[in-house]
Amino acid sequence: MSETASPSIYTKDNPFPARLTENRLLNKAGSHKETRHLVISLAGSGLHYKVGDSLGVFATNRPAEVDAILQALGATGAEMVSPVMLKLAAPIPLREALNSRLALAKPTRKFIEALAAKATGEADRDRLTALLAPEGKDKLAGYLEDREFIDLLTEYPSAKLTPAELVDHMRRLMPRLYSIASSSKPFPTEVHLTVAIVRYETNHRSRVGVASTFLGDRAVLNATPVPVFVSDSHFGVPEDGAKDIIMVGPGTGVAPFRAFMQERVATKATGRNWLFFGDQHRATDYLYEEEWNAWLAQGQLARADLAFSRDQILKVYVQDRMRENAAELWSWIKGGAHFYVCGDAKRMAKDVDVALHDVIGQQGGLDVAQAADYVKQMKKDKRYQRDVY
Repeated sequence: MSETASPSIYTKDNPFPARLTENRLLNKAGSHKETRHLVISLAGSGLHYKVGDSLGVFATNRPAEVDAILQALGATGAEMVSPVMLKLAAPIPLREALNSRLALAKPTRKFIEALAAKATGEADRDRLTALLAPEGKDKLAGYLEDREFIDLLTEYPSAKLTPAELVDHMRRLMPRLYSIASSSKPFPTEVHLTVAIVRYETNHRSRVGVASTFLGDRAVLNATPVPVFVSDSHFGVPEDGAKDIIMVGPGTGVAPFRAFMQERVATKATGRNWLFFGDQHRATDYLYEEEWNAWLAQGQLARADLAFSRDQILKVYVQDRMRENAAELWSWIKGGAHFYVCGDAKRMAKDVDVALHDVIGQQGGLDVAQAADYVKQMKKDKRYQRDVY
């Protein structure tokens, strides 16, 4: 937040009812992915953001999923409930709780126990008891992984739960944080997001990412309220605009780096900018290609090293491009460049971290321990920052 900006009244506990003003597909025809560029208006909110921050979005569940649960319960949705974890001052209608307050996924062992206690059918009781057997712990975990609450309600029809009993086993529907893909310098009253729409199947049932499909499918442009808040981050461009930056952001991890570029161009930062980006196919999955090419043509982006994993027999990733450009990468880092990584924490960020250690060790003539110390110092100096999820 800038020093002159006064704090907004809108927070995580009091989100701003924003409006979605643009929703466009970034992938081209033939892609296996569905990544959307979404623009959310903050006009009238008093909300301010800086590059590197995230936008918190409170989504609603798919109406069809809510209806299916109501049907399985034999409920109307008007029943008043007060789910334990919500700590409500007064009960709310069941439909409202299922629609916007509770997560419809991730049932637990306790829920299986509740069904077992209620089951009147012998077959249901036997199956539930078998699932709860001590020796079946691992099997139960895998079983629950594939199921949502609706699956269990329909699989064990003789276990009749009341609405109150069901909701007390559900978790709170949490907001989803998305890295902001715009700078407030050119876009003071709107936030851009780069969102991968999640769709998959488990247990022969179609599933979706709640927040990604709320934004991608269900939020009507300029109509549906999208409750949002700004989540402050320590991830951001160097205060000194003369510093070089290296940005590693495959897939939707590129979002904050689009914001970094907008900011660096707007502030006339003199430091060089280097992007490492990767995805499946260059022809269909080079997100914001036109913008990166324009920045390259204007000399504002010094380099873009690209890794499209499926465009050749051997898969190529961003960490491979780092190793190919090890000498130049070390030259930038040795000269004080800031190194940023955004995206998948499980694999990509770990692989990039290993590559960074290798490049620094090999090019800097350092042993493993010395390279690790060098990277630690970079982190301490805030020259190595990660926004991973």
